[in-house]
Amino acid sequence: MGAGPAATPAISDRSSHDSEAPPAHRRPRIAILTGPTAVGKTEIVSADSMQVYRRMEAGTAKPTPEQRAAVTHHLIDFVDPAEPFTVAEYRAAAIPVIEGLLAQGKIPLVVGGTRLYLQSLTAPFVSGPPPDASFRQQLAGTPSPELHAQLQAVDPETASRLHPEDRKRIIRALEVYQASGESISAHQARSQEVGGRFDAVWVALIRDREEIYARIERRVDELIAAGLIEEVEGFLQEGLRESDISMQAHGYKEVMGCLLGRYDRDEAIRLLKRNTRHYAKYQLNWLRQIPGIHFVRADAPGAAATIAAYVRQAFER
Repeated sequence: MGAGPAATPAISDRSSHDSEAPPAHRRPRIAILTGPTAVGKTEIVSADSMQVYRRMEAGTAKPTPEQRAAVTHHLIDFVDPAEPFTVAEYRAAAIPVIEGLLAQGKIPLVVGGTRLYLQSLTAPFVSGPPPDASFRQQLAGTPSPELHAQLQAVDPETASRLHPEDRKRIIRALEVYQASGESISAHQARSQEVGGRFDAVWVALIRDREEIYARIERRVDELIAAGLIEEVEGFLQEGLRESDISMQAHGYKEVMGCLLGRYDRDEAIRLLKRNTRHYAKYQLNWLRQIPGIHFVRADAPGAAATIAAYVRQAFER
């Protein structure tokens, strides 16, 4: 019943952990609970790229104090928003936590929807050039479609896999090329011989797409009512910029554009709803590519018991 590692391209980034992994048949096993945004999930070891940041509350849907009191949550609220935090740094932080849980005889449940975080634990991983803040700042004012066209010229393979609005990954691919003179796809190709750190049982919560979109509409309205605009305004006053990784999250980047005068509040809300819908569709598409993944309807009776059964059966094997 278990699923193997994600059959997706390797992640290219710098890593402070060793890149050697045990052979596939001896890799430690973890359980991954994922799904599209707004489907409804609970976390133990977080794999959410925005929940790592302290003080980012309005737009990140972090577990409540009651949930954290009931279940131990790791990798939440430990990075300042002004600090760049890479996939490699997530991997370096997550592996000791997961291995510590395994040493205690516990089943690590990795929960979240950030694809690169999940893949960094289960798929081949190769070191790459570190982030270059000055290079990223040079690109800050260039529209994402123009950056995508630049990437198409130097790395058509990667460009073909990225949406023209997938700004974060486009910039990373351009950054790797600028620093090394080599495409990120070439870095990834070399990593295919390096196994992922963990084997994984993948379980994804799903809902009808129309219901997910309706939940997104409600969530965005709730984020605005909870003070998302005021929160971003405070970060802007502290000196954070659009190029900061923390400000590239859904919600934060759209509000930042509003506060910088590119469009008004209503347009920021419209863009946030549209972009989040697109992101949910993207998540669903890549989840369907994972061999052996178990899909469980989040609103089905006994969903929690079904998830527990999948995980238990896989670990008992």
